[in-house]
Amino acid sequence: MIKAVLTNFLDITSCFLGSGYRIRQNDNKTEIIDSEDDNADSIDKIADEIKVCRNCSLGSSRTNAAPGEGALNPLVMVIGEGPGEEEDRQGRPFVGKAGQLLDKMLASISLSRTTNTFIANVVKCRPPKNRDPYPEEAAACAHFLERQITLLKPKYILASGRVASQTLLKTSENIGKLRGRCFDLAAGNDTYPVLCTYHPSFLLRDESYKRPAWEDLKLLRSKLDS
Repeated sequence: MIKAVLTNFLDITSCFLGSGYRIRQNDNKTEIIDSEDDNADSIDKIADEIKVCRNCSLGSSRTNAAPGEGALNPLVMVIGEGPGEEEDRQGRPFVGKAGQLLDKMLASISLSRTTNTFIANVVKCRPPKNRDPYPEEAAACAHFLERQITLLKPKYILASGRVASQTLLKTSENIGKLRGRCFDLAAGNDTYPVLCTYHPSFLLRDESYKRPAWEDLKLLRSKLDS
């Protein structure tokens, strides 16, 4: 009797495994899951890859990579240039003084990283002494960022600062000329509208630019509302 039950169980298990399913054990629980799930891209999968990436020199000098964080069905995806000291320590984007200002800026137009915004950077590891990322470093991270955009499908992308704006749009125009205009960015099979504004760290150094930055935010809000 026991032998017959065991044989039947093994037959069923073999059927599952042969049909593209596999067994996963987690916390003393056994699950039968679709093996194709392992091949599906996801924000978590990209983050795991970023954390072990050594495709450029930044991978060996970082403390922690900062893959990105926020809502998984965002209205807006904010893209900055790269992690700073505090971001490198925590492994999260925009959490220092500039990040605190960014959160206030987003809140002023009803956006938040906890509900409707995803925040990431062009490069996922801190450049030494917060220098601008080199082109080859941005290129090494480009496929991570494109996959994030493709998965998240934001309604709008807000490029934060000169480096992010120039890198995304492949231009050498300065941020003063790029802001206030709408551009198209191709990612995957889709095109996403991009607005540019000043980086919060720049606004902390020169508060006279807070007024034009506010105009950029109002433009973004009006685009979302329309």
